[in-house]
Amino acid sequence: MIRNPVVAGQFYPADTKELTKQIQGFIQKGAQKEDVLGMISPHAGYMFSGSVAGAVYSRIKLPDKVVILCPNHTGNGAPFAIITEGVWATPLGEIKIASSLGKNILANSKDLEEDTSAHASEHSIEVQLPFLQYLNPKISFVPICLASANYSCYEDIALAISNAIKKSGEKVLIIASSDMTHYESHDVANEKDREAIDAILELDEKLLLKRIEDSNISMCGFVPATVMLIACKELGAKSAELVKYQTSGDASGDYSEVVGYAGLIIK
Repeated sequence: MIRNPVVAGQFYPADTKELTKQIQGFIQKGAQKEDVLGMISPHAGYMFSGSVAGAVYSRIKLPDKVVILCPNHTGNGAPFAIITEGVWATPLGEIKIASSLGKNILANSKDLEEDTSAHASEHSIEVQLPFLQYLNPKISFVPICLASANYSCYEDIALAISNAIKKSGEKVLIIASSDMTHYESHDVANEKDREAIDAILELDEKLLLKRIEDSNISMCGFVPATVMLIACKELGAKSAELVKYQTSGDASGDYSEVVGYAGLIIK
């Protein structure tokens, strides 16, 4: 299977040279890199969220394999959809799926299904790939698209990921692709997103879920973030750090109705 890009030319440049130049502008060359277990990175158009994504990717010693968890914006396909074979294409070339790791994750989960249709039009993994390819051309990945469910389902998938990583004996980064509050004022977005970010900084996925519900926080990737946190704690996570936060208003100048973007690392 070759999954061709669906948002090249919209969320990021379709031209290879232009895309490379844009990513270079987002990467902070002097940033101190470290080994991390997980991260949260936004997935909006690069003109809005690229500086946040670039800041968080700049802090990471990127391994050769990653698991990318994303929300299902389209409603298509299986609710918990993994792909374990094939390649995805971007303007920077093809990136292979880490087939062995993916199959081990699938075998360990009762909820995940092999399904390509959930990923066919979903942008929130695709926009991560050019950053990964630019920083590590050898990289391979496992794509997992997640709908909302109950905690036991999140735990099942998280444990499948952490157990497969332990079994592999390799360094594997878990990426949760998520934007934060959607289409509220800049001040309201900041207030709500601070609640969610503080829960993540405490490595408390149950508190995150409670605040999402209680404060009606429209964080689209709260399920990927929850699964990532559970898996990282199984792998020994001790702390988290907010690398950068901003809203679309910081890019557009319109603060009346914004989307929030946060870049965090789990270590």
